[in-house]
Amino acid sequence: MAKDVPTKSSARPSRPTLSFSRTNGIWLGLGTLVIVVGYALLARGDTTFAPVLLVLGYCVLLPVGIVKK
Repeated sequence: MAKDVPTKSSARPSRPTLSFSRTNGIWLGLGTLVIVVGYALLARGDTTFAPVLLVLGYCVLLPVGIVKK
């Protein structure tokens, strides 16, 4: 008994793609810079401003850089 095998069609369904623009790059770069500064301050012993920068970088700037169109 032969099973019905779906044939491959030449037209593929479109998949959503991530398109990053210059604005996305700026947001991602700013987020990375804020995170690096946060870790540098944390290494120097700052326990007040460093966590704020890390949370800002990881929870605000990087996601905005990924999602913003």
